[in-house]
Amino acid sequence: MTNAFRFQTVPTLVVEYGAARRLGALLRAQFPALTRVCVVTDGFLHASGLLDPALADLAAHGWDATVIHDVIADPPEHIVLEATSRARMAGAELVLGLGGGSSMDVAKLIAVLAPQRQQELSEMYGVNKVTASRLPLVQMPTTAGTGSEVTAVSIVTVGEAKKMGVVAPQLIADLAILDAELTLGLPVAATAATGVDAMVHAIEAYTSAHLKNPVSDLLAVKALDLLSRNLLPACEDGHNRQAREAMLLGATFAGQAFANAPVAAVHALAYPIGGIYHVPHGLSNALVLPHVLRFNAAAAAPLYAELADVVVPGVTGSDESKTQALIQRLEQMIAATAIPARLRDVGIEISGLERMASDAMLQTRLLVNNPRPVSEADALAIYAAAF
Repeated sequence: MTNAFRFQTVPTLVVEYGAARRLGALLRAQFPALTRVCVVTDGFLHASGLLDPALADLAAHGWDATVIHDVIADPPEHIVLEATSRARMAGAELVLGLGGGSSMDVAKLIAVLAPQRQQELSEMYGVNKVTASRLPLVQMPTTAGTGSEVTAVSIVTVGEAKKMGVVAPQLIADLAILDAELTLGLPVAATAATGVDAMVHAIEAYTSAHLKNPVSDLLAVKALDLLSRNLLPACEDGHNRQAREAMLLGATFAGQAFANAPVAAVHALAYPIGGIYHVPHGLSNALVLPHVLRFNAAAAAPLYAELADVVVPGVTGSDESKTQALIQRLEQMIAATAIPARLRDVGIEISGLERMASDAMLQTRLLVNNPRPVSEADALAIYAAAF
């Protein structure tokens, strides 16, 4: 007997190597009546020239593009609001997020905020607080990690260090375009951190306490299979097209899974690391992942054992021993990518752990999904283990 569930995702997904080079044509086919597009990206991508073929093809197909390229990681509110007013002034009819998770997150909010003035950003934090309809929205990731191209979540940094989420079905794009060519040559550290982030999405979706369902399970397992087999090949050779395509598809599948079966304690404990110490989101997840899995094992070993069958092919033994094999393999993979493995390696002092534990408790939206309840003392013990 299957429990009732609801599964929602982008209506259209285009997976095509080299799609960015014909972006104008793709958008013209999908949105024949529109002309003004707002492209949301970051300064590094804009300066790198990576987006030039896409921008050239937009122009060639009659698109009048306004490029907003001041998005930064963990975007603060003022970046979102300034970008929104620029999109509004340009009369944007379509918003295109082109970059990493932060660019895509900002694009979602611009699409909702730009066409209307009835609702403020500050009123949208939380779950299902968005009342406005949005502009047409297209997402095109340049990293294989966040899955933001297919999720209904946008993360904003509020004040000095607090990460808040806007979660609403309006944030799901009309079209997501996966072009692995955009991820060729992504540096090893970014490949590893975003790849581990995607694996965390799959693992946490598969063990989500309330909304886990047969569709999210299928996607999570396939995502973990693609990601775990291709992370190290993608790190070893940044131009390995096959590995890059597998990582990008795996990250999107993981995004579709956790958009419906939400993430939990790994993310809740990762947010203070990013918010307070400005450690990139994927790396923040990697730092706490093995320690949260050990903590959860008491409650989630049967499910972790099923994932071990995917990540550690041929593994045998009890659920507990399979779970240990899964955690060990993940730790080995993180070590092999050479990204930092301990909190002290990213400049966190032991005196900061208590504030992080107290901040993690604010992430109730995530903690409710964890297979085992997490107290502040538990969070502190997990951080201590990760230190």
